[in-house]
This record gives sequence, C-alpha cells and structure tokens, in this order.
Amino acid sequence: MARANLREHREIEVSAMPSLSTVDMKLIDSLFGMYGGYVLSFSNNTFASFFSRDVGIDIYDDAYAIHGTSKGKRLWGFLEVGQTSAVIKALHALWEIREAERMERGEEEKIPQARARLSALIVKLGGRPLPADLSAEPPASPTKHAGPAESMLVALEVDFTALTQMEEAPQQRGFAFERLLKRWFDAWGLDARASFRTTGEQIDGSFQHDGATYLVEAKWQNKPADAKMLHGFQGKLLERPDWTRGLYVSYGGFSVESFDAFTARRLIMMDGTDIYFALNRRLDLGRIIAAKARHHSEKRQPFAKVTDIFPL
Repeated sequence: MARANLREHREIEVSAMPSLSTVDMKLIDSLFGMYGGYVLSFSNNTFASFFSRDVGIDIYDDAYAIHGTSKGKRLWGFLEVGQTSAVIKALHALWEIREAERMERGEEEKIPQARARLSALIVKLGGRPLPADLSAEPPASPTKHAGPAESMLVALEVDFTALTQMEEAPQQRGFAFERLLKRWFDAWGLDARASFRTTGEQIDGSFQHDGATYLVEAKWQNKPADAKMLHGFQGKLLERPDWTRGLYVSYGGFSVESFDAFTARRLIMMDGTDIYFALNRRLDLGRIIAAKARHHSEKRQPFAKVTDIFPL
C-alpha cells in the first residue's frame, strides 16, 4: 500500500511539471540567461533570495542541480523539474526584474516581440499573460483615441493564438478570454470594465461606444451558441435603459437554428473568426462595432462577418 501511494504521489508530481519545448527554453535563455551559467545580474545570494521571496522555493536544493551548480544551470534544472505553478510565478517575476533593469539602463528592447512571446509561453503553461506594455504608446488626445501601438496589437494577436492552444479547464480559459477582450477594448479606447455581478446575474464586461454602453457576454466553447443562450443575454439588456446595447462574443460561432428562433434586439454578435481577422489585419475595433450595429439596423442581421463588412 505504501509503495502504491508513493508511486501515485510521484505520478502527480510528474504531471505537474511544466512542458517546455526546446524553442521555449531558448527564448527563456535569450531573455534571462541560463545556459551560460548566469541569470540577469543576480549574485549567488540575491539569486537565492529572489527564489525564496518571489517564488517560494529553495533554488539551491539539490533537486535543481541536475545540470550543474551555477545559477543558470540551476534555473535550467528548475524549469525542467519544478512545479508548473512555481515556474509560471518565476517567469513573471524574472520578467519584471529584467524590465526594471533594462529601463534603468535606458536600453531599447533587442529581442523581437519579447514580451508577447514570453506572455504566450506563460499562457501555454496555464498562467495569466504578462501585463501589456504601454510605454511605447503615444499619448492619446482627450477628444480622439490615437490608436494602440503596434507592439500591443502584436501582443493581443499572440495571446489570442496562445489561448486557442490552452489546455485548461473551461472556466479558467473563459476567464482568460474575458481578460483578453477587456485588453482589446481598452487598446482601442473603449473604456472597458471587467466582469461584474449584480443581483442574480453575471455580466462578463462592458465598454463605451458612440454614446452607448455595451454589455458583453463572452463564451469560449467550440460548439455554436444556441437561441436559448442568446435569449438569456437579451433579457438582461431589455431590463436596462434604452441606451444599453450588447455584444455577444461566441468563439464557436452561432447555430443556424439560433438565427431562426431568435430575434435580436439591441445586440450584435462576434465569433472567434471575427476576432482572428480583426487582430491579424489590425482593424479598428470601434469601426467594427459601428459597422456591425449599422448592418443590423439596416438589414436586421445581428451577425455580420468582419470579412464581409471589411473585405480585402
């Protein structure tokens, strides 16, 4: 019985280890150093203190010396045998230190799409993406949004792609989807708010556009949304003031039956393909919302594909 329990415990430990590819490890080395034996500007003492304080482990435990005893070799070992949650925490903290040191030296970023690539790696491991880098954005006009920096749009596209490959529980991926949408709305100056709860109902977010408040329903699932789901969201809208609108975002699209059984009032729709092409082509999200709303008003069709209203 004891041997069986020990074997089960070891299997759990192995399953909790991160799955990092050779490309992933090369990226980490290029960002922080590793294979050469050094990690950023850490000394032995500060390296130990960093892992103890910010990650909660003893990096000088023999378990992490499988490739050698230098700082870089111990980081290499930790990335291979450490718990995934600890690896995610370490990558976030290492990135913060790297960025602080880089800005103090006044250095430009030399690694192409460094933040976006590391963020995608962290999301693949099941962690939250890195905070968006707003430092490269020009100051926005108080009357007109200047539009997001190219680096932010690249990061959003990379993070969306990473989300499609994320093998997490549906609820965790749903929360990550909501956070990505808020970042996207904010990037285009739509004054987004995160999900919130009112009495008896959950709202996945909201944003402002053309004098109207849009409530957001976000569903990350492969199957199409059906009429029942659309009716439920529309009910929330109809209980609110007339200037309230809705955006229903369904990654898996919408069923044919849903259009036959549902008459949309004050809401428009978007699917995963819309998001992909909007991000890939760097389309202004405010223009997409306006075009979808106009299309619905003119043709009574709440779902207009981005590729139809913004053809190549």
